[in-house]
Amino acid sequence: MGLMDLFRKKTPGDIAKDRLKLLLVSDRAGCSPEVMEKIKNDIIQVISKYMEIDAEGLDIQITQTESEGNNGNVPALYANIPIKDIKRSS
Repeated sequence: MGLMDLFRKKTPGDIAKDRLKLLLVSDRAGCSPEVMEKIKNDIIQVISKYMEIDAEGLDIQITQTESEGNNGNVPALYANIPIKDIKRSS
């Protein structure tokens, strides 16, 4: 991935592909799309108290990662949250 890829807007095809991946991984992890949407909304709500974020660019996924305790693959929450600005407390 090049530097310019970070600034590229996602096409409808990219968004559909991301949604399909989310459905597949969430199904394997036993987490429904409705629960994933609730998690995403909760994360947006909490982080928005402290930072101005780009909710459109938010990417939250459940992925499979290798366990450190040799328990095989375990689900892991991955969140990529573009930050526009940090809110300063008055």
